[in-house]
Amino acid sequence: MSLPEKAFPVSWDQFHRDARALAWRLADNGQEWRAMVCITRGGLVPAAIVSRELNIRMIETVCIASYHDYDTQGQMKVLKSISPEIAKSGGEGVLIVDDLTDTGKTAAEVRAMLPKAHFAAVYAKPKGRPLVDTFVTEVSQDTWIYFPWDLGFTYQEPIAKGTRG
Repeated sequence: MSLPEKAFPVSWDQFHRDARALAWRLADNGQEWRAMVCITRGGLVPAAIVSRELNIRMIETVCIASYHDYDTQGQMKVLKSISPEIAKSGGEGVLIVDDLTDTGKTAAEVRAMLPKAHFAAVYAKPKGRPLVDTFVTEVSQDTWIYFPWDLGFTYQEPIAKGTRG
């Protein structure tokens, strides 16, 4: 598998630092969160880090499948919705966490479920950025982020074509 021209590989260390930076930004907000909803699967890792840093104990998941063959976004499918207890009052006092908002389709789906919740993502792309309240790093729409849970150790081609070591 060749990497796209604009590949952004993220190591475990970098992701942990970025997720903690997200927690710092959220802590500066001063909000007391009654619950967290993480968007699976990508939101599970940042949710673990952010919930620890902000001492959020009530953690819920919403399961939405949109990438059915890893790199092509398809039809949205809600596999598991949010519990009525968390969804009450439109999600007021609820923190939504995801790894990335890309096209904004998943974010829009969850926003419709929890319109009063605060949406936070570690990374944001321009199309999804308007749906996110807090994020750490913005990357261009044509950049593909490789998360550490998707990577193994392999040789990386140099950016300049035709050069090796």
